Amino acid sequence: MKTKLLLLITTFFLQFANAQMDDKFYFPNKTINPISLPHEEFTLKAEQDSITGIFFKKENPKATLVFLHGAGGNVTYFQKMATPFLNANYQVIMVDFRGYGKSSGTPTHLNIAKDGQQFFNYLKDRKEIKNTKIIIYGQSMGTQIATHLAKENTKDISMLILDGAFTSITDLACSYKPEAKEVIQKYLIAPYSAKEDIKLVSVPKILIHSKEDKDIPYALGKELFEAAAEPKYFLEYSGAHINALIINPDVIINKVNEFLK
Repeated sequence: MKTKLLLLITTFFLQFANAQMDDKFYFPNKTINPISLPHEEFTLKAEQDSITGIFFKKENPKATLVFLHGAGGNVTYFQKMATPFLNANYQVIMVDFRGYGKSSGTPTHLNIAKDGQQFFNYLKDRKEIKNTKIIIYGQSMGTQIATHLAKENTKDISMLILDGAFTSITDLACSYKPEAKEVIQKYLIAPYSAKEDIKLVSVPKILIHSKEDKDIPYALGKELFEAAAEPKYFLEYSGAHINALIINPDVIINKVNEFLK
């Protein structure tokens, strides 16, 4: 029975290896929630598709926070995550990659990386952003593209914050299916991984993770932190996955303020 199961898993991964199993990692939501705070919506062309987002502006902000959400929802689900930064006089810009919210198309590891760079080029050239410090903030699945963008644009950013992060898509899959670890490591190879990219990110880094996280193993967040060079800070809290900004907003804001000086 075990041999048959292993054969089935192997066949499964062989069939989908070239696609990196994208549909198993992204869960776009098209339902749009109301946004109570003043904001600007924007749209960028992405090949035959479009990516959209929202921008909460501030006059004379401390910095611009580039918020990259995780596998589910869309930008309208994360206003509560932006609020602590807005209250602390940071402006926040959020993007929905393909398939999420008002964006068209289907998300994949490859097109998110491509569209992420296009989005970053767009935001850093905006007059409201170009003379501000830029902080990239990734949550959950968004930590992979956040770290990748930080590596590719280190000279243009001032900080990287990773909330509920993990080392790589491959490692995450192994944590869910440890009995198939050898097969997964052989056939599920993502085009980029945070544990490699973070080694080349020279700006200050803050990693946030709950020991009670039931979605992303704490051990993967800690391993990613260990791979990062100084300056860095690990903020551990008690609570649900990516809930630190709800539970401990002042702790996060104070550490960001400290690192930004």
